[in-house]
Amino acid sequence: MITKRIIPCLDVRDGRVVKGVNFEGLKDVSSPIELAAYYSDCGADELVFYDITASSEGRKLFVDILCETAKRVFIPLTVGGGINTVADFERVLSCGADKVSVNSGAIKNPALIGEAAKKYGDQCVVLSVDAKRVDGKYRVFAKGGREDTGLDAFEWIKRGVDSGAGEIVLNSIDTDGVKRGFDCEMLEAVTKIVNVPVIASGGAGSIDDFISLFNKVPDVDAGLAASVFHFGEVDIKELKRELDKNGINVRL
Repeated sequence: MITKRIIPCLDVRDGRVVKGVNFEGLKDVSSPIELAAYYSDCGADELVFYDITASSEGRKLFVDILCETAKRVFIPLTVGGGINTVADFERVLSCGADKVSVNSGAIKNPALIGEAAKKYGDQCVVLSVDAKRVDGKYRVFAKGGREDTGLDAFEWIKRGVDSGAGEIVLNSIDTDGVKRGFDCEMLEAVTKIVNVPVIASGGAGSIDDFISLFNKVPDVDAGLAASVFHFGEVDIKELKRELDKNGINVRL
């Protein structure tokens, strides 16, 4: 049985971890370096680090903070934000990242997925997708959820995997920060059309939300969350104990 992963997410702006609701109203949380070290020590399976305004501000990711964060983390680290070229992959990997997450950069240049996969391997390329319901369909949004690309989310995800993406992080803008549960309908649809790991993001508000996610969408590989972990509403060790009690295979 595949072990389900629990992944905290650090959304970083101006060198600080921030969190909002539906991608808006961002509030300061903590230092990414300190928070990353804490999660590495308390049972998280992986960690995601997003420089959330790098793309919208047209700049490169903060490498100094990333390097310091990577030194403190002893679990797999995925990094994204401002990834537009294969050289950006190289820069982030050289800072200590294990995987690189691409979102807006791949939308601008879809060939980037295949180029990076060919050079570094599929397992290194994570396609991050911010999706939102528009007129009854799931659409892809770019630049931190600010820009409707017009792309159909399912078609884009399938194209990304066919191009070489080895993992999908699927974030629901509709449920992001709302804490009423993951978008299981969207996640189930995606797991049916791809054969790579799918990470659920957006909506976790309690331990029960994670239990519900893995029961309703058994093919989802991981649950990713931010604020419930950052603000101590869900303790990762306790979460894993409860998942184990409910017959969900996790690394304790």
